[in-house]
Amino acid sequence: RRNCRGNPNCLVGIGEHVWLGEIDENSFHNIDDPNCERRKKNAFVGLTNLGATCYVNTFLQMWFLNLELRQALYLCPSTCSEYASGEGVLKDKDYEPQTICEHLQYLFALLQNSKRRYIDPSGFVKALGLDTGQQQDAQEFSKLFMSLLEDTLSKQKNPNVRNIVQKQFCGEYAYVTVCNQCGRESKLVSKFYELELNIQGHKQLTDCITEFLKEEKLEGDNRYFCETCQSKQNATRKIRLLSLPCTLNLQLMRFVFDRQTGHKKKLNTYIGFSELLDMEPFMEQKNGVYVYELSAVLIHRGVSAYSGHYIAHVKDPQTGEWYKFNDEDIEKMEGKKLQLGIEEDLAEPSKSQTRKPKCGKGTHCSRNAYMLVYRLQTREKSLTVEVPAFLQELVERDNCKFEEWCNEMAEMRKESVARGKTKHEEVKKLYKRLPAEAGSPYDFISLEWLQKWLDESTPPKPIDNTAYLCSHGKLHPDKISIMKRISEYVADDFYSRYGGGPRLNVKALCKDCVVERCRILRLKNQLNEDYKTVTNLLKITVKGNDGFWVGKASLRSWRQLALEQLNEQDEDAEHSNGKMNGNAQNKDESNEEKREEEEELNFNEDIVCPHGDLCISENERRVVSKEAWEKLKQYFPKAPEFPNNRECCSQCKILEREGEENEALHKMMASEQKTSLQNLFHDKCRPCLGSWPQETDELYIVSQFFVEEWRKFVRRPTRCSPVSSVGNSVLLCPHGGLMFTYASMTKEDSKLIALIWPSEWERIQKLFVVDHIIKITRMQAAGVDPESTLYVSEPQLCPECREGLLCQQQRDLREYTQATIYIHKVVDNKKVMKDAAPELNVSSSEAEEDREENKPEGEQDPDFNQTNGGAKRQKISHQSYITYQKQGIRRSTRHRKVRGEKALLVSANQTLKELKIQIMHAFSVAPFDQNLSIDGKILSDDTATLGSLGVIPESVILLKADEPIADYAAMDDVMQ
Repeated sequence: RRNCRGNPNCLVGIGEHVWLGEIDENSFHNIDDPNCERRKKNAFVGLTNLGATCYVNTFLQMWFLNLELRQALYLCPSTCSEYASGEGVLKDKDYEPQTICEHLQYLFALLQNSKRRYIDPSGFVKALGLDTGQQQDAQEFSKLFMSLLEDTLSKQKNPNVRNIVQKQFCGEYAYVTVCNQCGRESKLVSKFYELELNIQGHKQLTDCITEFLKEEKLEGDNRYFCETCQSKQNATRKIRLLSLPCTLNLQLMRFVFDRQTGHKKKLNTYIGFSELLDMEPFMEQKNGVYVYELSAVLIHRGVSAYSGHYIAHVKDPQTGEWYKFNDEDIEKMEGKKLQLGIEEDLAEPSKSQTRKPKCGKGTHCSRNAYMLVYRLQTREKSLTVEVPAFLQELVERDNCKFEEWCNEMAEMRKESVARGKTKHEEVKKLYKRLPAEAGSPYDFISLEWLQKWLDESTPPKPIDNTAYLCSHGKLHPDKISIMKRISEYVADDFYSRYGGGPRLNVKALCKDCVVERCRILRLKNQLNEDYKTVTNLLKITVKGNDGFWVGKASLRSWRQLALEQLNEQDEDAEHSNGKMNGNAQNKDESNEEKREEEEELNFNEDIVCPHGDLCISENERRVVSKEAWEKLKQYFPKAPEFPNNRECCSQCKILEREGEENEALHKMMASEQKTSLQNLFHDKCRPCLGSWPQETDELYIVSQFFVEEWRKFVRRPTRCSPVSSVGNSVLLCPHGGLMFTYASMTKEDSKLIALIWPSEWERIQKLFVVDHIIKITRMQAAGVDPESTLYVSEPQLCPECREGLLCQQQRDLREYTQATIYIHKVVDNKKVMKDAAPELNVSSSEAEEDREENKPEGEQDPDFNQTNGGAKRQKISHQSYITYQKQGIRRSTRHRKVRGEKALLVSANQTLKELKIQIMHAFSVAPFDQNLSIDGKILSDDTATLGSLGVIPESVILLKADEPIADYAAMDDVMQ
């Protein structure tokens, strides 16, 4: 039954059902029986799957059951045997294999004599440098590891160890080419460790081998150059098997490259194979013993080449019994027979899947087998392989650790059972007496604590009632619904056993909170009636001086303000205890909320001027009757009171008159300056350095920042402050030299300066304070080529500071942190260009300026700023300034985002790979599907930094995403 959460007397359904009645001992703990981890008698040891290493485990089990390989590895000398001699293996130091051979030795020894049900191959996997989370190509892994093992063993002195890979797995075949003209035979002998058989279009293994050895005709453009004929001739080419190894590995090429999709796919077709394979018909020499018997089948579960799970069916060479190795789990097949069973009954790749063909005795069919291992049939008894003494000592040490762990787990189980029995008796005893009888003393305990007390998985903590207290230190009325009333007897037992507090008995019920709540409820009920009354009173016209001034905004929202004020005390009570509802409120958040509340005006404060008196604007206030004001004062006793005969603030009146005078003065000043400096106001009338005017040899320079600030004042004299000084120091270095060359002022720096006619300069000197005079003089001799004209500046250029400025600008572009760049996703090879959507792109500075000037003073241009964490609309300053030594030069570097773009914050020293991860979170495009470019240059080096790739602040990088592949079947336990 469910608990009645709103009823403090309901004690049913709080977790008591677990403890009532008789309980099995196993329910007192969640510790598994350690004997389940113990190896069973005559069973093999499994291998832990480290994430996606099932393909490694299948090969390890198959190689372990190759007794010749295991014996040869045991004979390989180990560094362990060097310090194991004499006093035995060092006990204070864990054994760490140094080579691949030592890792295999130790693994095989544990697989042979460990007491564990499964062992951990992480040391071996780590030594190979394999990524445990990524599944590799199993067939490729087999080839690479055999090559590595052969290379490692080739350095051994013992020939039985050195040549074991060649003896067990290496055979020979020859590529034979026969000239059709002269019959000359060319032979190229090659070694093989497995035969790679194409299975497309075949149903039987023998058909695959026949195709592998099939004769190929070399004709036309593919003709063969015959050494005897000394010309290209038609020829035939085929493979001849010269010798076969003891262990014949047959790789079934199930994973093939699909040219249409450009990806690998799995061929899920059935291939039949027999337990006995006679290779004599395929050999060049027919006088040997070539009968093989099946010893292992490696299975890939799944229909896709990019996902799946690997298992192995391997025959025990000593007993002839078949086992299925599936990581930690090993299953023995019944009746010494290979049973592929469920491996062929997995999810169908398509509804039109062909049925499994019937198999005769001694034959099998599989659509998931990717490797078949055959052993040369022999009548000799199988080897008996013993673990060397030094390896056995290491195994015994691991077995001792395992036994210690088992004993520890068994002891923990006993302790858990003992605690469970004690808790069982405690619950049975106390739960019966938990309800408080009528008229008996009682305590309040939170439902949450009672549920934890009855929770068998976690021991209860001390009782903490601080989260349920009101501001008076008693039980908060709102918390009654999550509390339970229990008898004083049980409460005494709880506090003596578990401690805590404070205790909440009958005296803890807070009368003050209840009375206050009732008062607020009555006022809330009365508020609606008073609202109607005030509304009717406001319709009456007030005569004489009996009325009061009230703010119009306050009148519009007075009911809401009153309601908030009534709820304020409840909220204060909740916030007074930081752990209300069991959650401590963040101090910063609560302080911020308080500041916002303080900034909001209280009732009638909207007509209070900055000097604390009645404001002068009559449009913002109205007169209400005395009756209406008295009703409002009941809800807002602290509201400022202004009778309608009250005079407005005298200081505000003075300021208003002064403001009007200043506005008139500013308008007159702006009009005079605009008339006097017509050329400065209009860009079209200003001179240009690129085409020097013929009528003068001298031009003066001011900063563009000064011009723009002056234009703002002239256009809006009532809202902008007048400009008093030119401020040319921003164009000069600390030594007083000019920071710009003549060439730069005609090009990239032209946006930072404004050219002034000499006549206009005289008027500027009269109207403004000029700190530094900057002049450009043209010096041209008569009859000389105009291209040789010299331009001299006063003051002259400072070469050192100019060079420093250029270096600093380049450094800023290459050494930046938290700068904004834009990623533009190209869709269907089309980019949203300026021509396609001009309204979405960067507009001219003049148009920007015009839009600015239509806005009120102080209003900033909202821009869309998006960071790594997501999109947030923030107001940022429209103007950004690049300055030297001082603020002043305005340079607009804003990039207006277009559709399909997102802004990212990056640093110059982060790599391209890190940027791709940011892009993945922003666009949901995986890094390997991202094709990035900037200004036509492909960005491909993932290790390179953004600074070295030429990515600077405000750059736009194009993203072209590769089309995703169709989803593969996700029925398997591992995704590559």
